[in-house]
Amino acid sequence: MSDSLSKESFLAVVGLFESVSGIRLSEAKRPLVEGRLHKLAQRLGVRRLDDYVRQLLEQRDPAEIVRVVDKLTTNETYFFREPQHFEFLARLAEDHGGHETFRVWSAASSSGEEAYSIAMLLAEKLGPTGWEVIGTDLSTVMVETARRAVYPMERARHVPREYLKRHCLRGHGDQEGRLLISRALRQNVRFDNANLMETLPSLGSFDVIFLRNVLIYFDNPAKEAIVNRVAPLLKPQGYLFTGHAESLSNLATQLRPVRTAVYAR
Repeated sequence: MSDSLSKESFLAVVGLFESVSGIRLSEAKRPLVEGRLHKLAQRLGVRRLDDYVRQLLEQRDPAEIVRVVDKLTTNETYFFREPQHFEFLARLAEDHGGHETFRVWSAASSSGEEAYSIAMLLAEKLGPTGWEVIGTDLSTVMVETARRAVYPMERARHVPREYLKRHCLRGHGDQEGRLLISRALRQNVRFDNANLMETLPSLGSFDVIFLRNVLIYFDNPAKEAIVNRVAPLLKPQGYLFTGHAESLSNLATQLRPVRTAVYAR
């Protein structure tokens, strides 16, 4: 199979992707796009990537478009990524008065590692009840993966040993090398689809919103629109976390910086 796209095919597929997801992929992402589309083309028995893109654009099969979006929005992740945020979250949970449910939103939850990391920490600090984690993602495949809650052990390399013992089950037999998030923890975690570039579903308000490693995909007007769509869901004195490589300094928002990659309403 040809493993390269013509310029016309590349622009066509990234244009389709942007129209659905709101994410603009640059020329630098060409190897990623070609690698992900290669697998989809193989599945259909199409030998050339240009032919696959032509078929995609001509047929406009909604199911195949969803598969393309899912493939191009999937990122490798792991538990307790960027630990400074979890240290800050731990202090917030410890200071929580307990008069209402402590709620956290993982706004681009991918396959669920971030949301379950949050859940483990809250279970440790607040106990089995009194908190809730919502995870949302554009990708339907990622949402289903998060709901299954089964992960390769190597993604848990930063999970404290005592957390693993209390909140995870080690796989055996054909599940060797995998872990399952415990049913008790999963009861307080919910996953749904949401596109941050569109009107959001009814989610309620949150003490903390994780919006990490999302804004890097967008230009400034789109970043501003996303932040101003998400920020109103913060409770008074709520906090927004961004990725450590992301900044809101050039955006018009109602949030104030508290520390690196942490903003308050």
